[in-house]
Amino acid sequence: MATITEAEISTLVDAFYVRVQLDPEIGPLFNAIVGDWPHHLATLKDFWSTVLLTTGRYKGDPMMTHLQLPLDPEHFARWLALFSETAHEVLSPDHATLVIARSHRIAHNLQDGIAHQQARSKPL
Repeated sequence: MATITEAEISTLVDAFYVRVQLDPEIGPLFNAIVGDWPHHLATLKDFWSTVLLTTGRYKGDPMMTHLQLPLDPEHFARWLALFSETAHEVLSPDHATLVIARSHRIAHNLQDGIAHQQARSKPL
């Protein structure tokens, strides 16, 4: 299987976040917190480049970023559904399978981290 390219990552991120912004379920959440979409998209392209191609361009902390958001499991499910649909539409089947698998692992880790933090912050 050929390696996914930066151009494919860019196409995926751009197409996906157009959907996110317009989605009635998660769009309002994203639109309320993202003040500069072009900057956010560049950051996300760096993130996926680091995840998929080990470029090391992304220097942020996704767990800390997501801990600050009012995210429920339903938000993750909707994000994953939209991501999967978009990946299947804009990538080859092999590349779609690869990025979807990574997205599920990332979402699982973020959800576990959020749940752990919420459990720690509840009074006994």
